[in-house]
Amino acid sequence: MDRRTVNYALAIGSLTAALALTATPAPAQDTSKEKCFGVSLAGKNDCAAGPGTTCAGTSKVDYQGNAWTLVPKGTCVSMPVPGGRKGSLEAMTRDLPKT
Repeated sequence: MDRRTVNYALAIGSLTAALALTATPAPAQDTSKEKCFGVSLAGKNDCAAGPGTTCAGTSKVDYQGNAWTLVPKGTCVSMPVPGGRKGSLEAMTRDLPKT
């Protein structure tokens, strides 16, 4: 094989690999769960929601309003939190860590 043929083969191989990676389907999202803000204990959140969180387990205070955890669908807004509060389907400004 000449050098040109080898370069062509390498280019085709790289393109094929790139296309294979982009064609991989994303994992299905569990539709039986929903994000619930303000119900997780410090360090027990599932992922980031805003300032003070970066990903799973990084919430700084109990019931941090901008940190979420997955709960069974339909239970979030009725989930009790100390002080007569409830969970929320949207980020809240309550119980944020002091900066």
